[in-house]
Amino acid sequence: MTAPKRPDEEPRPSLGRLFLDNLWAANTVTVTLLALVLAMVIGAILIIVSDPEVLATYGYITARPADALTSSWTVVSEAYANLFKGAVFDPEASGFTAALGPISETLTYTAPLVFTGLSVALAFRGGLFNIGAQGQAIIGVILAAVAGFALPLPPVLHLLVALLAGAVGGALWGFIPGILKARTGAHEVINTIMLNYVAVYFLSWILVQNAVKDPARADAISKPVESSAQLPRLLGADLRVHAGILLAVLATWFVAWLLNRSTLGFELRAVGANPDAARTAGISVTRTYVLIMVVAGLLAGLGGSNMVLGSTADALTPEVIAQIGFDGILVALLGRVKPWGVLLAALLFGALQAGGNRMQSYSGISLELVTVLQALIVIFIAAPALVKAIFQLRAARAARLQTSLAKGW
Repeated sequence: MTAPKRPDEEPRPSLGRLFLDNLWAANTVTVTLLALVLAMVIGAILIIVSDPEVLATYGYITARPADALTSSWTVVSEAYANLFKGAVFDPEASGFTAALGPISETLTYTAPLVFTGLSVALAFRGGLFNIGAQGQAIIGVILAAVAGFALPLPPVLHLLVALLAGAVGGALWGFIPGILKARTGAHEVINTIMLNYVAVYFLSWILVQNAVKDPARADAISKPVESSAQLPRLLGADLRVHAGILLAVLATWFVAWLLNRSTLGFELRAVGANPDAARTAGISVTRTYVLIMVVAGLLAGLGGSNMVLGSTADALTPEVIAQIGFDGILVALLGRVKPWGVLLAALLFGALQAGGNRMQSYSGISLELVTVLQALIVIFIAAPALVKAIFQLRAARAARLQTSLAKGW
């Protein structure tokens, strides 16, 4: 005999119902995906508005609405199709190189962003706002390049020394704001911003020095890095993806282990959550601040090293580092300052960059629109209440959104 069912006892929901409920809950995954959707929708509107021919069809939309709808769909679908073909896969490609070219470009752009994103995210988790990833990456790329063309070493050793030089350069540039914060209380945001300018002008100065400048060139460019110091390419000489992406994955695993499994990671998170309570518990806040910025600088320095030891460039130029340090801030925010989230966010930004190049070439869409898409994504990610209000998401039970960056959101 079975026990009679109590009248107030509700039937257990099915697995499908649980899946749908969790899908529409205001958890971090749902909010992130819907933020991407919102950014793509607004991006589509911008594509339409920026096309004069499509915009002209809206002048007589009341008479022939099909023209406006058709032309809008055509230009938006073509732009986003080229974005996909340039970042992931081109169905019309013929041959091994053409088929893997898009994903190769995406991974090439992703690798340095992982390092700078991890640099910013690690500092966030420790309660510090590292705006200096750009400067740390610049110092890293300078030392890596100098080691790459000035030291006559055998292949494997040469690459290791060049990577180490870049890491040490970034760590040194991170140590300065770290020790100032720990010893004097100087705000790390101001210090790192100023150090960014110092690094930019130091790069401009060193490029015109006789020991660094390429004597065969009239413009500001350094001697090329020796092939023995270059990161090996993973898919052959015709595709740009290199071993830097493997180092990026390894660095992501290391930062995740550091934060969640090590004593230093516990102290780092404790200081980030409440420095006064951490100090009362016997944790050296001064030492922790310095270590946070040193490790963050080391990661950014490795990101800069990727730009000259990989396939992006083989010599120093004034723009060799691009904006990977500042983009790393966006990557960290999108990844919710969690290591594996940073890796996925960097992959998305790398795809947008690679696909944006094709979108500009084939669809005539400005590459700046990709930057706008990146900014929109971060805006919606940073404002989960707005996304929940737009899509009427209910409150999640198991995955509550947190608003503190220092606590990992």
